[in-house]
Amino acid sequence: MKKILLVDKKDNIIGTETVKKCHENNGILHRGISILIFNNKNEILITKRSKSKNLWPLYWDNSCSTHPHPDETYKKSGERRLSEELGFNCNLKFLFKFMYQAKYKNVGSENEVCSVLIGKYDGKIKSNPKEIDSWKWMNIKELRADIIKNPNEYTPWLKVGLKKFQV
Repeated sequence: MKKILLVDKKDNIIGTETVKKCHENNGILHRGISILIFNNKNEILITKRSKSKNLWPLYWDNSCSTHPHPDETYKKSGERRLSEELGFNCNLKFLFKFMYQAKYKNVGSENEVCSVLIGKYDGKIKSNPKEIDSWKWMNIKELRADIIKNPNEYTPWLKVGLKKFQV
């Protein structure tokens, strides 16, 4: 079973645990990343999570998310996941971290120190249907307005991350 990094509130690694265990009940604090990809029109790529996802299936999300493996840097983890989920790679730059906890129905929770990475990409996208139901490019102003109008259609980490992101 795949293990992810357990961290303290300052993002210091304190151990590893399975993804499943980290997401049970109120969740165990662990490391995550969120990736924001922009095109040359300054639109953000958002993805709708696959219906097979345990937590927040069919919710709109940032471009890509994951949990770094024990042997990965944030950047290496992001590059791996972009390729797995969207079929491309681009240069990623670390922006900031935030901590959040969110419960999804009776199913489980996220409890993360989440690092936000940003990249630019204008090429072809080949999304993985096991991970992504659909995707679209969206103006960030329109995205923020839609999150206010339809908050229950978006993942909690996208909402928290976008509040902290300055364009």
